[in-house]
Formats: sequence, structure tokens, C-alpha cells
Amino acid sequence: MQTDQLIADLAGQATRRRQELALPLWLAAVLAPLLAFAVFMPMLGPRANFVASLSTVRFDMKFVLAGLLAVAALAVLAALARPGRPVSSRMKWLAMPALVLLIAVGVELLVVPEAFWPARAIGRNAINCLIAIPTMGAPVLVLFLYALSRQAPTRPAMSGAVAGLAASGISAFFYAAHCSDDSPLFVAIWYPLATAILVAAGAFAGSRLLRW
Repeated sequence: MQTDQLIADLAGQATRRRQELALPLWLAAVLAPLLAFAVFMPMLGPRANFVASLSTVRFDMKFVLAGLLAVAALAVLAALARPGRPVSSRMKWLAMPALVLLIAVGVELLVVPEAFWPARAIGRNAINCLIAIPTMGAPVLVLFLYALSRQAPTRPAMSGAVAGLAASGISAFFYAAHCSDDSPLFVAIWYPLATAILVAAGAFAGSRLLRW
């Protein structure tokens, strides 16, 4: 292939790419909660005593944890979207929700009698949690993957995995409004398992869809 032809082909590809429907990552982050909410309301909706539960620490803690996870994951995702941006320093942010959850579990073990620990950990909504969070997070993950495909991530699998982590944080935020199991023991077991499904799906899809 002649050099002039190669340049013309590359220029044509760049033009076509600009003409495609682009979705900035920041806009995807704004749209993601709206998308999750649109799935959440007809699928589950808030629990009957939602308003009354807002005054309880365990119930509120679920939103804090999910929100911290979503924000931290989005910060890492923004760094992964473009080459040359610092990633390692932002990866430390992911320890924040884990640390808060660890503290919450420690407090729960201190204030709840040991005989009640198994019941609190198993809860009543384990299967529902494992289904609902990935289901609500799936369209959010697709949204993030589409936005990333218009960026230039150099670590496709990792970018997809972090996109799944962000999607799970957003979907878990809404699922928390429905779930009647508020114990940190339940959250520490079943929410991460549900999150792992989206993280694995994101890593698998990202390794194939986000390659240059």
C-alpha cells in the first residue's frame, strides 16, 4: 500500500469515527443512575417502609457503601479511559468502601449477640440480591462499555472490570432501597458476590470490545 493511500485511509477512518454517535464518559456517568432507576422502579421499587427506614443507621449505611463504591470506581474508570492518566493512585480509592464495610461489620459483631450472626448473614433476600444487582447493572455496564469504546483504554480487561464495578455500585444503591436485609453481615457477603458477576462480565466484554 502506498503511503498516500494509507494516510487517506487513516484520515477517512478518523472522519467516520468522529461522525459516529460519541458518548463522553462523564455523560455516561450522569445517565447511568437514571438508567438504573428506570430498571429498578418497574422491577422492584422501594420497600414499603422506605421512608421510616431512612432514620436507621444500618439502612442508611447501605447507600453510603454503594455510593462510595460507585464514585471510587468511576474515578478509576476515568483514568483508565485515556492513556497517560495516573491509575495506581486512584486505585487506592477503591479501598475506601471496603474499609467502611469492614468497620460496619466489626460494629455489627460487637452489638449483635453471636447467636444471631448466621441469620443476619444469610438474610431473606440472598438470591434476590444475586439476581437484581446484576440485572439492573447490566444496561449500565453496556452504557459504560460503549462510552469506553469511544475512548482509548490501554487495559481493556481491567477497564471492563472497573466498569462492571461502577455499574454494580450504582445498581446496588437502588437495590438497597428495596432490600429488607440491612445487616452489614448480609451486605458483606451477598453484595460483593453480586458485584463479582458484573465485574467478571465487564472484564470478559472489555477484553474483546475495547481492544484497539
